[in-house]
Amino acid sequence: MTAPLTPPPPPHENSPHQFWQAPPPAGAPGAGAGAYEQDGPGMKTELREAAVITVAVALGGVLLGLLWWWLAPHVPLVGDEFDDNWVVYVKDTEGEQAVGVDGTFTLLGLGFGLVSAVVLFLLRRRGGVPLVVALGLGGLLGSLLAWRLGVVLGPDSDVLAHARAVGKGVMFPAPLKLSAKGALLAWPLAGLLAHLGLTALFGPRDPEAP
Repeated sequence: MTAPLTPPPPPHENSPHQFWQAPPPAGAPGAGAGAYEQDGPGMKTELREAAVITVAVALGGVLLGLLWWWLAPHVPLVGDEFDDNWVVYVKDTEGEQAVGVDGTFTLLGLGFGLVSAVVLFLLRRRGGVPLVVALGLGGLLGSLLAWRLGVVLGPDSDVLAHARAVGKGVMFPAPLKLSAKGALLAWPLAGLLAHLGLTALFGPRDPEAP
């Protein structure tokens, strides 16, 4: 009596948890999408946009300089002559006009930083490192432009010649100058912080992985 033959094993079947699919042809729309998919418009496009944003934000310094020249308080000076030598001194030694000049520039810089951040966020909601760098760099260049423009538009920087021109004992305004150079950072810092807050609150969210 012979033992029954053992039936051959069934053909190997894939597990229901596995799924095999032939790769799409090379020219198919989805070919290579699983390997890499570019996110955003591309680095070259972002760099071009960043250059344009830097220039546009920096040109806003012209308006900042005009506002600073118009709104900043004037420091009163008085000239006097002693032994054929002219001496210029501050008329109101306890006044706060000099502090007000720096404060006016700082407040205007904070306002310009906030406005530039809001405009950039509305135009380019997706953000990106080049755009943020352009915002900060443009704000710094705009502050420098506003500072130099305000000095040029302000009163004559040669106070002795100005004192001789107006006469002895006549009050005249001091040159417009920025004593606290840290005020130049008000615009870029305010712009970066405001843009960071807007992106965190209202920026696009990445889709969650399934």
